[in-house]
Amino acid sequence: MGHIQDRWWRPKSDESGKPVLDGKGKPLREKTELHGVGMRYKVRYVDPSGQERSKSFPDKQRGAAEAFLLKVENEKRTGTYLDPEAGRVSFRVYADAWLQDQAFDGSTRNAVERRLKKLVYPYIGDREIGSILPTHIRAWLRALQQKKLAGGTRAVTFVHVSAIFNAAIDDKKIGENPCKAKSVSRPQPDKRKIVPWSAGKLAAVRLALTAKYKIVVPLAAGCGLRQGEVFGLSMDDVDRDEKVLHVVRQVRVVDNVQVFAPPKGGKERDVPLPDSVLRDLDAYVEEFPPVEVTLPWKEPDGEPETVSLILVNKDGNPIRRDGFNQYVWTPALDRAKVTRVPQQDGMHALRHFYASVLLDAGESIRALAEWLGHSDPAFTMRVYTHLLPSSSDRTRKAVDRVLAGEVDEHEHDPQTDDADGSADGL
Repeated sequence: MGHIQDRWWRPKSDESGKPVLDGKGKPLREKTELHGVGMRYKVRYVDPSGQERSKSFPDKQRGAAEAFLLKVENEKRTGTYLDPEAGRVSFRVYADAWLQDQAFDGSTRNAVERRLKKLVYPYIGDREIGSILPTHIRAWLRALQQKKLAGGTRAVTFVHVSAIFNAAIDDKKIGENPCKAKSVSRPQPDKRKIVPWSAGKLAAVRLALTAKYKIVVPLAAGCGLRQGEVFGLSMDDVDRDEKVLHVVRQVRVVDNVQVFAPPKGGKERDVPLPDSVLRDLDAYVEEFPPVEVTLPWKEPDGEPETVSLILVNKDGNPIRRDGFNQYVWTPALDRAKVTRVPQQDGMHALRHFYASVLLDAGESIRALAEWLGHSDPAFTMRVYTHLLPSSSDRTRKAVDRVLAGEVDEHEHDPQTDDADGSADGL
């Protein structure tokens, strides 16, 4: 049990060490050598780890000292005690340690690290994690907003920061997550509808690409492959009998080292392989034979894996996304003289084109989610629901088919319709 020490007064004792009492038998007190110097009351207690701790209070604050001691003893009893020194570590130091403990894949780890260094540490990185309040979080979010960062970037960065505070709570560094305060408004991704490319825009960009890179268009727009999946494709992944493409790997960068890795989310899939795409592939590999490439699997120190890649750069090496985007894709858009839409005209637009074509043809959201490699069809629905044909569209098309004579003229018999009451008047 802790106790409170009065540093200014002590019990008076005689030469033999016995307490000196007044006329009423009560102990007398005398001033100590520290009387009037510094804090008067010192609360002393032993924490759950067995370490002696103390906290001082000024004169006339005996009640506050007693309340603090009561609080400490209650927290020790209920298991909610926090070491007052635990929260003294800076947010940056704790976050770096947290990141190293996460079971992220290499690419995700790199992305989280970039966001923390660029968007978090300059604002709260040097603050002690135990001293960060909701007001600091609000100021940080406002600063990100003033930088005109996309809502999605702010939202995902906020998730990282909140997860770090949650971990600090679990590690008994802090008692509350300032990101979860009622006064903190969680950033939301921008509600931007996907605008699919037209067939004309697709054709113009394909024409503007050099011969070595034209194949990216049928693979991404015709099979819905992601950019890294296109760069990691091999003719060994082509199943001519079943007419499917096995999407089993991608090329990506981890710690600035290229590696082979499973598709996003570790979700391998088979996608329908249209005859037109297969013809393009066969013609392409005849002109540009595949090249065997060896890269580590998943991590820079992973097991080496050799794959005969369909698409490599001019030096025969795996293609890096940043180099492709800067030196191949963007110049092709410029040569095609297409109207550029910010954040919507990257190579990922070819996947959106693929999705729009399938939905327009009547494919289901569940099937589309499978072809795109989405783990949750609900996500696919949220992204592409505005591209689904509306009931009014279906009505117009159905009537147009009938009036244009596309329905068998014997499908409806007017005389029978009249006879059973299904014609005029009903």
